[in-house]
Amino acid sequence: MDRQRAEDLLGEERERLVALLEQASVNGAVEREGANEQGDLTDSAEPFTSEEENDAIAASLQERLEAVSRAEERLRNGTYGLSVLSGAPLPDERLEADPAAELTVEELENS
Repeated sequence: MDRQRAEDLLGEERERLVALLEQASVNGAVEREGANEQGDLTDSAEPFTSEEENDAIAASLQERLEAVSRAEERLRNGTYGLSVLSGAPLPDERLEADPAAELTVEELENS
């Protein structure tokens, strides 16, 4: 894959993830604020369930952002587009679909 295309894809993915993380943070703050208010006869556990869901989503987004950071590091080191496990080349189609891909499809299926 062309270096500029890889930089563009990773930059777009980083921007998308940062925006989603910011939104998850806002949603979490709103949910936490609502949990502290006097309520009516709603399920008192509901805010905690939503809070746990928001935390899980934020953790997943953070993990994905870390994968993008690792891919950016591989791009700087000249190893982008190669499996971190075997060193086998990753097809451009795979990198287009997932610019932070670290493994070949076969390696992913066998892990």
